[in-house]
Amino acid sequence: MKIATVGVHVLDTHVIGIESIPDGSDGQLVETIRFSPAGTAGGTAIVLSRLGAEVLSFGAVGTDPIATSLLAMLEAEGVATAGLVRKAEHQTSASVIPVRPNGDRPAWHCIGANGAFTPEDLPLTALDGITHLHLGGPEFLGGPAAGELLAHARSIGATTSVDVLAPGDPDLLAWIQDAFPHTDYLLPNDEQVLGFTGAASLEEGARALVALGVGCVAVTQGAEGALVVTADETIEVPAYPVDVVDTTGCGDAFSAGFLRGLSLGRSPREAAQLGCATAAQVAQGLGTDHGSYDLASVDEFLASS
Repeated sequence: MKIATVGVHVLDTHVIGIESIPDGSDGQLVETIRFSPAGTAGGTAIVLSRLGAEVLSFGAVGTDPIATSLLAMLEAEGVATAGLVRKAEHQTSASVIPVRPNGDRPAWHCIGANGAFTPEDLPLTALDGITHLHLGGPEFLGGPAAGELLAHARSIGATTSVDVLAPGDPDLLAWIQDAFPHTDYLLPNDEQVLGFTGAASLEEGARALVALGVGCVAVTQGAEGALVVTADETIEVPAYPVDVVDTTGCGDAFSAGFLRGLSLGRSPREAAQLGCATAAQVAQGLGTDHGSYDLASVDEFLASS
């Protein structure tokens, strides 16, 4: 599997042990502060690399110290970063995620350079030889431009997948749906599916998205696992019980495991099981890069679950 992960790259700062925001200029001690690479392209990229794929990232970062840290973390995970262009006039995208003792995790987010990434920043010849293109954040390009990129990937023999970053609503759906006829796999969460479609059930909503041209919709449902819907079948795969520390990045980890499973010739059910098992590794610590798993160890986890 040689995959181009295109779009949103973020540096997350996790702050553990936040009970409240201090008044005025008061301070507060916390348990842990940790950086991790993230984003619907960046987070998925590092997990794919751990699972044995050759990964090339494409997107935009700034020229700031945040970019230096983010690029170093991606490269340490084996991700090729030459396709990440520098935008001196924009800061690198970043989030601060305070995690409360009950597990709630509100976030502050700066879009930064992600909002400045354009199709002109990705020379199509850089995609030669890929077997898959994963677009994280089609809303930043818009449906027509995203569709052209995905169509090109298909024209050179690659399969395609899309993951949306923003919350789902009908206006956003209208903005990106031109990309759907060129999308083999759409990887939303349950709230996005229901928000996009207004459907009464998750399966009904996923089928509505398939009707717009998507080949397969693989929906994450948090603790409920995943739902995989095509025109011909519906598959439910449960989540695996683990001691959850933080769920940040679990959706990206599912995407990586699901796509890697498909690349290995596994059935959609088996691929979704690999996705849920990969997400379970991430949930046991802080950030998308938690742990030291690889494909063999995740398969061992699957076999013992």
